[in-house]
Amino acid sequence: MTAITFNLNPIVKLTDDQFYQLCRKNPDVKLERNAKGEIIIMPPTGGETGNRNFEIAVEFGVWNRQHKLGVCFDSSTCFKLPNGANRSPDVAWIKKDRWDALTPEQQKKFPPIAPDFVLELMSPSDDLKDTQAKMQEYIDNQVKLGWLINPQARQVEIYRQGKPVEILDSPTKLSGEDILPGFILDLQIVWN
Repeated sequence: MTAITFNLNPIVKLTDDQFYQLCRKNPDVKLERNAKGEIIIMPPTGGETGNRNFEIAVEFGVWNRQHKLGVCFDSSTCFKLPNGANRSPDVAWIKKDRWDALTPEQQKKFPPIAPDFVLELMSPSDDLKDTQAKMQEYIDNQVKLGWLINPQARQVEIYRQGKPVEILDSPTKLSGEDILPGFILDLQIVWN
């Protein structure tokens, strides 16, 4: 299955609250919205990708509980980016002081904030160019560090503010650098 994009703009331009309500009324459908206001229906992942996502999220959760520097999110969290897009990365992390600066109402709905870190894990049905564009959109909207992990190619693309994309072939580990201090992701959970 591939993502399906449709455009309601000629009929109605959904407000942020209307998009939020659309998502709440359709909990079995994972929706995103791009900067042009087009709705994207994201397909569910298969078992292999779902397991990899879970294992990666566990690693982030353990690190975050130990270091207490921020807040972690899974792929069910939708963020309102500065360009107007609503995106749900597979894993996201926000520094605690930035998260705490949001109001309780903002934290409850689709937080109007770009995460400090995002991770996208390619599934077999994902389109590489679309996912690369999504990663660039994150960086263009104040995300500081992003990892695009492609298990099929055994490749990782690292996105950083103000720097060209770095491509790693079959890396064994990834460092959270100064964004996620002390975090190391062992990629054996992805490659196996």
